[in-house]
Amino acid sequence: MQLRTQVKKLSLWVFIIPFVAINLCLFISVNFNIFENTFLSVDQIGRSAPTFPYIDGGVSISRTARTYPAYLIFKPAMIISSILLIVYWIKTNKIINFYQNEEGKRNIFKTFGILSAIFLITHSIFLGIKFDYDLYKFFRRFVLLGFIIFEIVAQSLLVYRFFKLKKIIYEDINNYVLTLKIILVTILVIVAITSFPIVVSSGNIHFKHALEWNYFVGVIVFYLLTYLFWKKN
Repeated sequence: MQLRTQVKKLSLWVFIIPFVAINLCLFISVNFNIFENTFLSVDQIGRSAPTFPYIDGGVSISRTARTYPAYLIFKPAMIISSILLIVYWIKTNKIINFYQNEEGKRNIFKTFGILSAIFLITHSIFLGIKFDYDLYKFFRRFVLLGFIIFEIVAQSLLVYRFFKLKKIIYEDINNYVLTLKIILVTILVIVAITSFPIVVSSGNIHFKHALEWNYFVGVIVFYLLTYLFWKKN
């Protein structure tokens, strides 16, 4: 089935592009001295002391990505990834319909997946743009939160659908990877629920930053698993 091959390729790029982008932005932020006295001189806000934020939470993704020159990498990468995500959810919807013999059905995971990609595009566009209005600040938080919620809901619904179709798609999938996807999505949901009170409260900055980096990677690892999920034709 050609659609499975297309989804495998799409999912791999959806993982690689944002993963490379955020870590390149981190490299630029930490090694800002390399770019001194060049046209790529790093903005003061985007500079960071040596840190490994996945553990120590020394800097946020936003801070490393929203200033020059890092946004030249981050914004295009996120927009491209979002477009690939939209295509991914459309094609995955077709695959599910194929196995269910329901051509043309718009599954709810597709809706949530596409909306999450739209939120990510919106967040990327407005990242780094400053307006001193409370409504604008709320809008930015709402968009980012929307991306996370809709993405996790989409992933959860899709994994649930795969589990229900397990007997039908068994020969075309790696069953161990399905188990890993279930575990990953479960962890993401639990972490989101348990950490919410901390995230919305003041303080705990380093914890929030570390959570941000690890959670984002966790979300895109779902697509790396998708690449391993479908067997070759």
